[in-house]
Amino acid sequence: MDFQELNEKLSSFDVNDIDWNNMGSWPVAGKAIFASIIFAAIVGAFYWFDIADKITAYDQLVNKESQLKRDYETKAFRVANMDAYREQLIEIEESFGSLLRQLPRDTEVPGLLEDITAAAVGAGLTINEIKLKPEVDTEFYTELPIDIDVYGEYHDFGAFVSAIAGLSRIVTLHDFTIEQKDTALNLKILAKTYRYNDESGKKSKKAKRKK
Repeated sequence: MDFQELNEKLSSFDVNDIDWNNMGSWPVAGKAIFASIIFAAIVGAFYWFDIADKITAYDQLVNKESQLKRDYETKAFRVANMDAYREQLIEIEESFGSLLRQLPRDTEVPGLLEDITAAAVGAGLTINEIKLKPEVDTEFYTELPIDIDVYGEYHDFGAFVSAIAGLSRIVTLHDFTIEQKDTALNLKILAKTYRYNDESGKKSKKAKRKK
């Protein structure tokens, strides 16, 4: 049977003429079409129920492999630079220790208040009030807020702030306001100094050990 004859049979094929109870009597063209449909259905079902899941699983494994390679490279880099990290840790601990030594102890707070008073007087300011406020505890240190209320000229305020910055202990300045009071200016500012909270540090270390 040549191609032209097969084409003529396919053209003359009518679905309505199919005898579903006697498939053996079907023409060759009908059998070929039906077999093709069955084959396509089997291949499609096989792909849907088996191959598609395997392709998805394969893609997931490929992505996981890429992530594992990146993790390995990161960890390998850290291991190769472990000595450098240890040296940096030692430097950080030394710097942290020097900062802690700048935090005043309880017995030094009165002296710090005297230093602030001396800085205000040295800048030519009139002191209305320098008052220590309640402490504020954090995990590693305790804040010691100090309310400062002084009078003077604007340039005197600059000299006062510079003197505070030059103290041997850490003092930060916050939330300042300047108002005109009679012939002078009134400066209200919140100063904060800090004290290392040794007890909180010990509790934190114990908590980490328990974990």
